[in-house]
Amino acid sequence: MRCWPGARRVTRPDAAAIPSGEAAHFRALEHLYQSAPINKLFKSELVITQAGHSVIEFDVDESQFHAAGAIHGTVYFKMLDDAAFYAANSLVSDRFLLTTAFNLLFTRPIGPGRIRAEGRWISGKRRVFVAEASLIDMEGEEVGRGTGTFMRSQFPLSSLPGYAA
Repeated sequence: MRCWPGARRVTRPDAAAIPSGEAAHFRALEHLYQSAPINKLFKSELVITQAGHSVIEFDVDESQFHAAGAIHGTVYFKMLDDAAFYAANSLVSDRFLLTTAFNLLFTRPIGPGRIRAEGRWISGKRRVFVAEASLIDMEGEEVGRGTGTFMRSQFPLSSLPGYAA
């Protein structure tokens, strides 16, 4: 992963160590992200290093542009929703969360290159969670922001094939 201006590099703990507890949950969520069929369309990587925080780095190219030559809004939504979702679900080890609402703010058009989505949990620890995310370009500028609400679903994380703790 590249490092953004003013940002600290996000790395996973020592890969040789066998994760347990919270770290195992984080690695399982990262695996769940990679296993989602939608992510075959996006060259991206999720990293969770602490509860309530997530980072997704992804590449943007012309195949994701709208007719005016910038990234389509669906990519803003997908990456902001995913970053906020995984920040919230990092606090929940038994159930898959569902997005119930999401608000977007487009601050700048995005051209080709590498983008970073940073998710942060804001509030809630029982049934409803609130998290936000920002999209940061390679110059360190925020190009989009979103806030979502997420709630526990009926799906146990352990029942999902991609969740490999």
